[in-house]
Amino acid sequence: MTTPFRILCVCMSNVCRSPTAEAVLRQLLDKNGLGDRVEVSSAGTHGYRAGDSCDPNSQRVAWEKGYDLSTIRARRIGWQDLEDFDLILAMDRTNLYNLRRMATEDQLMRIRLLMDYATRFTEDEVPDPYLTLGARFDLVLEMIEDAASGLIDELKRQLEPADSATPAPTPRTFHR
Repeated sequence: MTTPFRILCVCMSNVCRSPTAEAVLRQLLDKNGLGDRVEVSSAGTHGYRAGDSCDPNSQRVAWEKGYDLSTIRARRIGWQDLEDFDLILAMDRTNLYNLRRMATEDQLMRIRLLMDYATRFTEDEVPDPYLTLGARFDLVLEMIEDAASGLIDELKRQLEPADSATPAPTPRTFHR
């Protein structure tokens, strides 16, 4: 069996943006026939909410659109995550900076902003709904859905079926 491509979504406390991105990506991967080839998880750069459930507002907004965040628990990113995941997606520039500070030279190429894959939104960050949007969890979800759809399109191009004439890239060569 081939090792799955692994994606980690990261925000500060892992209770709203990154678990939402995890749930959206999982659902889109399944819908696009990639669920058995790509694994998704989430983590936070800070550990003060480790073990907590997702924010109730995030859960409500996600549930209304068919995503279930109820089983996701906050955890802090660890050094091993930087080695284990093939693509690490920061929700904003602050978390991108924190991830890059933790990374080795080889790991830096795996760290990107989720919004790099957006097709409708022009913002480069998924803002923290508490701090910048007046608790606009619905807008955060829309932004994540847009970027996740763009990422799925990229994954479909990169992770071609095993019986294809062109070999799929190894996880460490994934690019955008």
